[in-house]
Amino acid sequence: MSYLVLARKWRPQTFEDLVGQEHVSRTLGNAIASGRVHHAFLFTGARGVGKTSAARILAKALNCEEGPTAQPCNKCPSCLEIAAGQGVDVFEIDGASNTGVDDIRELRENIRYLPSKARTKIFIIDEVHMLSINAFNALLKTLEEPPSHAKFILATTEPHKIPVTILSRCQRFDFRKIPLPKLLGRLREIVDAEKIAMSDRALALIGRRGEGSMRDALSTLDQVIAFCGETVSDEDVQGLLGMVDRRLLLETAEGVLQRDSRRVLEVVRRVDTLGHSFRQFGQELVEIFRSLVLVKVLGDPGELLETTEEELRELSGMAASVAQDDLLRALTLLIRTEAELATATFPRLTLEMALVRLATLAPSVEISGVMRKLEDLERRLAGAGPLSPPPRSAVPPPRPPHPEGEGETTKKPEAPASPLSNPGGGWQGLVDHLRTRRPGLASLLEHGSLLRFELPLLEIGFSPGSFHFEQIKDPETQDALAGLALEYFGEKVTIKVSAVSPGTGAAPPTLIEERRAQESDRENRLREDALAHPMVQAAREIFGGQVKDVRPIDKGFV
Repeated sequence: MSYLVLARKWRPQTFEDLVGQEHVSRTLGNAIASGRVHHAFLFTGARGVGKTSAARILAKALNCEEGPTAQPCNKCPSCLEIAAGQGVDVFEIDGASNTGVDDIRELRENIRYLPSKARTKIFIIDEVHMLSINAFNALLKTLEEPPSHAKFILATTEPHKIPVTILSRCQRFDFRKIPLPKLLGRLREIVDAEKIAMSDRALALIGRRGEGSMRDALSTLDQVIAFCGETVSDEDVQGLLGMVDRRLLLETAEGVLQRDSRRVLEVVRRVDTLGHSFRQFGQELVEIFRSLVLVKVLGDPGELLETTEEELRELSGMAASVAQDDLLRALTLLIRTEAELATATFPRLTLEMALVRLATLAPSVEISGVMRKLEDLERRLAGAGPLSPPPRSAVPPPRPPHPEGEGETTKKPEAPASPLSNPGGGWQGLVDHLRTRRPGLASLLEHGSLLRFELPLLEIGFSPGSFHFEQIKDPETQDALAGLALEYFGEKVTIKVSAVSPGTGAAPPTLIEERRAQESDRENRLREDALAHPMVQAAREIFGGQVKDVRPIDKGFV
């Protein structure tokens, strides 16, 4: 005897057997019981959810020798013939292979004759959306006014492709995808009846592969049994189906929510070692975070979430410890990462960086809390004036540049400086003059210490072996310096370059060092003034924050 696949062996035989389609079963059962059975039905829904099975059950219910009845006996010749697909007066037509107008005309000729044995002629047209426009037009009149002994049941996965004129003449029933808990309950009944040893976790993997389709789930179960025999292990199912272990996905979610970068990177390494597709892992991780969002928002998501009770408890525990905004941010980033993985040259790196970023994102702050603190700050500082800049006297004014070509020197601002840095006004003026003529030479002098300024002698000290020392000793450089000094001072100047070890205190600070010291003093004074302001102090107290940076708001302070 040839083997009968599980999807056919366990095909629903009564309305009660239609898992997840209770709304269809109840409506059809009541219609039969009350004698208000329409002449044309349209069954729509995803593949493998019971459309054709429901059509056969309806055919049995209408033609059962004990009926019409909502509970066909499944024992009389009519029920047995229809169940076996051999009913003389039940015509199952494949719309995909009988698309022409001639096929529908033949159907119209057939419909005129009374049934041979049964009470009613039943025409089941599967994949009806595949019919041509001419075929639909030929069917239209028959659907509108069929003979009393005929009923039509149209089945399709794409109702939007059916003309509105056809839709308006049918009672439409939308078959839903089967929720995972109900699908798993049916699978458990089947494996127990088949005496197959299988854990709930393995069944859950098979059920998820079905994606709401009982037929697909049973086909997968057939494949697993053929591979494993009567004893099925979780590892065999996972390896055969190529699915990512749910434990890996949950560990990744935990690592992200606990901000453990090492843990998420270890999970990615294990995913790579096991040979899973990074994109598939990303897709299933998106589904995990979707589940977390639903649990956080709804508490009990019901049929919106396809998961087992054990996994739902674990997801609820994780969702309770994290803010909703953080979950939404993570889900948004994962969706973008999944799209990037489709074309990524380095998919592992792409996934690693996305997960590390998620694990290091700062927790979000509720805007309502921030607004309350701001309102508190406004109330406390209602009488305080605006934050004023530090007094100008606390900051030295900028130095005006020396006019080009004039022998006058510019008076330096009052600041701590070496007594040799401006004896009689000349060193700073010389450097400013060089900046307009030879900027590179001026930069060299800024890194030198003025050791002696007694015209016509000018002695400059540099750190021995430094770049600036070697450059200034170049004869051409010294000639250029002497020429520009003659131009500035109006007399010939002797330039002497000496080596001075840094940090010995033997040399005064360079112009660069003086400028840095002044800027540091200015920044310190600005920071002290800002931290002392009452508005800043109140803000720090209310928000519990720290001042990271202080920037002047007046150009005169820069």
